[in-house]
Amino acid sequence: MAENAPPYLSLTESLKSLGLTKYEALVYIGLLRVSGATATEIHEISGVPRASVYPVLDRLIQKNLVSVSHATPRRFDAIPPEDGIGSLLETVQNDAARAKKMLSRIYRERSMKERGDREFIWSIRGDEHIRSKLIDLLRHAENSIDALFFGDFLRSEIIPSLMERTGTIPVRVVTDSWEGPIPKILSVNVKPRPPFLKNVKIASIGGGVFLLDQQKAMVIMVSEEEGSTALFSESPGFVKFFTLYWEILSETEFTSC
Repeated sequence: MAENAPPYLSLTESLKSLGLTKYEALVYIGLLRVSGATATEIHEISGVPRASVYPVLDRLIQKNLVSVSHATPRRFDAIPPEDGIGSLLETVQNDAARAKKMLSRIYRERSMKERGDREFIWSIRGDEHIRSKLIDLLRHAENSIDALFFGDFLRSEIIPSLMERTGTIPVRVVTDSWEGPIPKILSVNVKPRPPFLKNVKIASIGGGVFLLDQQKAMVIMVSEEEGSTALFSESPGFVKFFTLYWEILSETEFTSC
């Protein structure tokens, strides 16, 4: 009976990741240890059940991992790993490329259709989930970004993300504070906070409205009591509402008193 050495267990798993079954991996490894073997010898070397040896050998021959002699009894030999593993890798890469092409076509077809979920309004909770979604939206906007934000929530990440997009697409910003010089290619409107927020501690509240490509909107609100919450939607009504809200606040002059 074959050795069941631990090193071969991990090697078997590696070969399985290249498309071999457990028995195929064991037979191939066993044949690499000898210079040709009969089916009976392979059973003894690999530990694969006798009834499974021939079907496994047939599959390994099809995968260009095993060669067979026409002597009686037939003897089988392993193709050297340099050639055999190279053949497996080529098959995996071709299959992956074919799958990627087909999956991309399916995804494009979905994108071309009118998606019903555009009318949904998604609720997002938690700083990390909100941060990840917002930064991804800012980085992948294709035509325009209109951002209105106040307080300290994500400010250190929002501003660098906006700066990265300047010069590639129009970026307009309305905010209650800005440290350092404002780049000429960035449209920034610094305003004092609206009167209804003037008595609120700056550290206790924050958030903003972010409009992407005039097709997506993300609205964020943060408070010490409730934590962080965001709404995201591609609904035309939702986007239009907050576009009007953004324009009103960007054009309204608030006094600091």
